[in-house]
Amino acid sequence: MKRTGPAPLIGLFLIGTVAAYLLELIVQSRGGFIYIPPITVAFTLFAVAICVVLLAIPIRRRVTGKRKEPVDPLYAARVVALAKASSYAGALLLGLGAGVLLYLFGRPISPTGFMLANALAQVTSAALLIAAGLIAEWLCVLPPEDKDEETVGEPAA
Repeated sequence: MKRTGPAPLIGLFLIGTVAAYLLELIVQSRGGFIYIPPITVAFTLFAVAICVVLLAIPIRRRVTGKRKEPVDPLYAARVVALAKASSYAGALLLGLGAGVLLYLFGRPISPTGFMLANALAQVTSAALLIAAGLIAEWLCVLPPEDKDEETVGEPAA
């Protein structure tokens, strides 16, 4: 599995930003209410970010030799997949929060403190989720192998 690069994260961020801004614009022009993310979204994203990193720490300890048990490959694959999905979801949710903020600041009426606090909390926790996903991916990386060791099939000099 390849490491997460910046291109998909930036693409998901831009998709989320445009989608949220246009959705807010369409709903408001038809007389609907402005969508403001609830504060529970921010708390949930923060809790998921902590869990992702905590799930990756035992893998790092086993890989570096601090624990003697072998690494369970299925557990490691699941944690890496969760880390990658967390960084992708965090990028999309960061874009959604940024789109809401962009719409709120583009209106002639200034937003209330409640609206800003909830949108900023979502943006902050989504950025933390991206960071947690990337950190968990880094924790699951195997160290490079020694070049001095003989490989199977090569004759000894």
